[in-house]
Amino acid sequence: MSDAIGKTQTLQDVIDPARANALLAALGKPERLSSGDPLAPFFHHIYFWDALAPEALGRDGHPATGGFIPDVGLPRRMWASGKLTFHRPLLAGVRAEKISTIESVTHKDGRSGPLAFVRIRHDIKQRHTLALTEWQDLVYREDTPQAATTPPQAPDGETRLRHVDFDSTLLFRYSALTFNGHRIHYDEAYARGIEGYDGLVVHGPLIAQLLMLFAVEHNGPLTKFSYRATAPLMHTERATLCLQGRNAWARGPDGRQLMLADFA
Repeated sequence: MSDAIGKTQTLQDVIDPARANALLAALGKPERLSSGDPLAPFFHHIYFWDALAPEALGRDGHPATGGFIPDVGLPRRMWASGKLTFHRPLLAGVRAEKISTIESVTHKDGRSGPLAFVRIRHDIKQRHTLALTEWQDLVYREDTPQAATTPPQAPDGETRLRHVDFDSTLLFRYSALTFNGHRIHYDEAYARGIEGYDGLVVHGPLIAQLLMLFAVEHNGPLTKFSYRATAPLMHTERATLCLQGRNAWARGPDGRQLMLADFA
């Protein structure tokens, strides 16, 4: 896969305030943006759609590997972790450019079988100035049934917490706004029958988004945010968002750790 390292893709978009307001509405937030207003952190995920024809999609509804993302020989994709550096706010109503670069492709043998990790760096510029840098880690695994593993238990001792409920409508709206075709988020028969989940899966980035907004609410603007998904959450389950100092995490109803994060 060494020939994939350094491969780039560039997408452009206008940061339409109507789309950001649609996400705010979906999340139950009262704020609304106008052109020139700064975008909330992580809202860039609803822009820069890579809209492909149906024949260019994989079984799961994502773009098929072998295009920008190399074919690693493993069919099931998960978003494992991410890291962001916020250089300056993105502004609504202004054109922006996202340059994506494959930084690494790594194969490992895990407890559940072979795994492949693909790291992508996204540099987003507005008015020819770098606004944010994001690293996204994707993991691919086999199609065979996975051995049951016990997820880690979430920390306790949080100083602030918030309970968050999900439903299929929110997952559908978030998939639509991010142009994410992954069927585990809206096709329950596929999620259960093909990928072995107990229901629809809440998007990892949606949980990260909620943690970021919670952190901003109590700690002010972010300069950095890193997160790692550790267990899936089903759409019928409640999550608890937790803050302690500059650490954040999301906890499932049984105490399992869904995501671990830190920020500055």
